[in-house]
Amino acid sequence: MNGQERAEQNLVTFQSWAASQDEGTFRDMVVRGQLSRTEIAKVCGFAKSVLIQNPRVRAALKALEDELRTTGVLPPRAAEGGGDQPVSPPTPHASADQIRLKRLEAENAALRAELADLRERLQSYRVMEDVLSATGRLPR
Repeated sequence: MNGQERAEQNLVTFQSWAASQDEGTFRDMVVRGQLSRTEIAKVCGFAKSVLIQNPRVRAALKALEDELRTTGVLPPRAAEGGGDQPVSPPTPHASADQIRLKRLEAENAALRAELADLRERLQSYRVMEDVLSATGRLPR
């Protein structure tokens, strides 16, 4: 089998695989806003380089991803910058950081309020210390 025949066979394999999948399967394969090239290559039984080097397979993959973007399975591409870079969905780590940040901010606000209250109480003791010191009743 020569290179052209193999390229044609890889294209047919990819197209038949893509046609046999449903949206749920594609959703499970999303990585950084696009379909996982590694998983596609593994399932289709060819090297990952086929998805990059074979122009017809590459075009078919791009068409599939564009179709999945219109149906909402994949997130839309970023408009600014490169324009070809997909928008990354928030990672679980980022949302955990947001939750932690909110908790720490609330804790910080509570500690600031407690500190203000304690400083106010301390001020009354300072007044008492000044009076005792002025009358000579301050123990040494």
